Amino acid sequence: MTEKPSLNGDEDGAWLTESRSQSQIALSSDANETNNGDRPAWDSKIQYVLAQVGFSVGLGNVWRFPYLCHQNGGGAFMLLYVFLLVVVGVPLFFMELAAGQSIRQGSIGVWKHISPKLSGIGYSSCLVCFYVALYYNVIIAWSLFYMGNSFQYPLPWENCPIDVTTNDTVKECAQSSATSYFWFRKALNISNSIEESGEFNSITTGCLLAAWTIVSLAMIKGIKSSAKVMYFSSVFPYVVLFIFLIRGLTLDGAIEGITFMFYPRLEIWGNMQVWRQAATQVFFALGLGYGSVIAYSSYNPVQNNCHKDALLVSGINFMTSVLASLVVFVILGFRAKNIAKSCVAENIGLLNSMWLQKQDQHGWPRFNMSEPTSVSVSDYREWYSHYGATLGLNVTDCNLEEEMNKGVEGTGLAFIAFTEVMALFPASPFWSALFFLMLLNLGMSTMFGTMQGILTPLMDNFKLLERHRTLLTVCSCALGFLLGLLFTQRSGNYFVAMFDDYSATLPLIIVVIFETISVSWIYGTDRFFDDIEDMLKWRPPVVYKYLWKYVCLLAMIGLLAASLLRMVFKRPTYTAWNESTASEMTLEYPGWALAMIVLLIVFASLPVPIGYIYSTLQHRRLLHAESVEGDSKEVNRDLYTKCSSVEQLDFNSHQATPEEDGVRPRTTFLPVGGEHYRLLPQQEEEQDEEEEQDTGV
Repeated sequence: MTEKPSLNGDEDGAWLTESRSQSQIALSSDANETNNGDRPAWDSKIQYVLAQVGFSVGLGNVWRFPYLCHQNGGGAFMLLYVFLLVVVGVPLFFMELAAGQSIRQGSIGVWKHISPKLSGIGYSSCLVCFYVALYYNVIIAWSLFYMGNSFQYPLPWENCPIDVTTNDTVKECAQSSATSYFWFRKALNISNSIEESGEFNSITTGCLLAAWTIVSLAMIKGIKSSAKVMYFSSVFPYVVLFIFLIRGLTLDGAIEGITFMFYPRLEIWGNMQVWRQAATQVFFALGLGYGSVIAYSSYNPVQNNCHKDALLVSGINFMTSVLASLVVFVILGFRAKNIAKSCVAENIGLLNSMWLQKQDQHGWPRFNMSEPTSVSVSDYREWYSHYGATLGLNVTDCNLEEEMNKGVEGTGLAFIAFTEVMALFPASPFWSALFFLMLLNLGMSTMFGTMQGILTPLMDNFKLLERHRTLLTVCSCALGFLLGLLFTQRSGNYFVAMFDDYSATLPLIIVVIFETISVSWIYGTDRFFDDIEDMLKWRPPVVYKYLWKYVCLLAMIGLLAASLLRMVFKRPTYTAWNESTASEMTLEYPGWALAMIVLLIVFASLPVPIGYIYSTLQHRRLLHAESVEGDSKEVNRDLYTKCSSVEQLDFNSHQATPEEDGVRPRTTFLPVGGEHYRLLPQQEEEQDEEEEQDTGV
């Protein structure tokens, strides 16, 4: 592949000019040649950082990390997460940033540049990005629906509706809660299982169309248009999180929530499933393997300090997770405290009736029955610890910790737990609109990066698509909307859970494993260090060499093995909503759904072996064609000799040394899988006649 000129000044340009003047010719494909002068670029460093932060900081930081931290040892899980982030996450993130910035291509072009046999890695990344974009935009559509319903008072999920036929509260709502009923029945109109598809939800379909329209308009001019949106979509969520934190700290139960969140339970370090969950969260939090990190970094100038960017973005990502955890648990602490207070008031009411019936023969001390809500949870718990054994089953201990242990994650946290709390706030519509506007911006900034991971590699490798950038963007969004209709039917929420749990995890792990092998073992860490040194003008610490070659690779292989074993020994399940009992239940996926899961994983992983096989066959076909052509043109073939990438570098160093012309030969990313040819010296009289001519193959 022809070396692409970098953007770091005349020095590299002179080196490339000198190389071409010596008739060093590389076999290349027009699809991979990029005119860097025409390649888009970030207007400023802050724009690039906001884009990377906006992509990596997503909905998972708000509703996945706090749940994992809460369920797996609190502060102990956080320490484990930081350890894996430093040892595995940051090195892999730095590797993707450096590769994209050096080669200045999308994910397909980067790995194809190292070796044509590795081009399938980039195509797998594109497929996984498309999977994620399909269901991720559905979550954004739900956020749009809730935000639209926030502009009314009282909030529609604040109270249960009345059944006009019986003039009583709707049974499903009375058996669950107003927020659960609104989510499952009004927003989703959900079926009882994934096998009951039902009709399309017209409201969700309209919101999905609006979500894809927003993405299309923001992406229509590439990074020039999406980067401007990032100034708001990446910064606004932090403003909202700080507002909610300040408001939450004033609530009763906030301290209990924070204490419960960060209390360390070190025994979890012996549980391998906790290590698997921490590694998976690190993996997804940084957006590794999607190709979006590579795409964004490819628009940087070559001399940009990508190592500093890796540390900065990783640090911001982790601190955002901590901030979101604080917000979530002060809110959940307030919610649990309110539930416990209601429990105390209800139980005191039961005790009051028992006393009135003269059933206080055990000599229980009596509370102030005129003000049952004035009794604190701690006082009631202390009383219950002394006399609870003599009470009936109808009187409970109103345990605050039990309420906190009912961990809520994902859509349940955002659309049920948080909506329930915001309905208790004064000026509840304002807080509700603010919260869902934050979710909308978190989702959109991640969607922009996900779509960039699809569009950039395709435009870099297919010039026809690059010339029709706008049409490609619009068609991609239209296709995403049409396929996304799968998630707008009554069983759509179950398909969202399926895609979220299985469509991306295994394929992305496989992609990152091959990325690590490509850089550390095929291309070579020493050569990669040379490229980074040429960009940054300093050599990275040698510890990265061993982290890439051994620690990261073994960690990703271990994560892949653990994920596969979990799927094999634990049949995949999903959580369904039963309308008759108004409760959630765990069901196993039917056979056709399991086949769909397998096909999603296989289709996303297939490009890796297909790319290898295709490139191998092409190489053999080329060798065969050369041998046939050589028989008829033996005289011309004698003028050429085949050399390797390393020999070409040696040839360059002999042709242009610093002592001879003051030009420093630049060590650049050379394709391992490509073939290079140089012209042998011809007879002296022929050189005199053709001295000024360029020779090419």
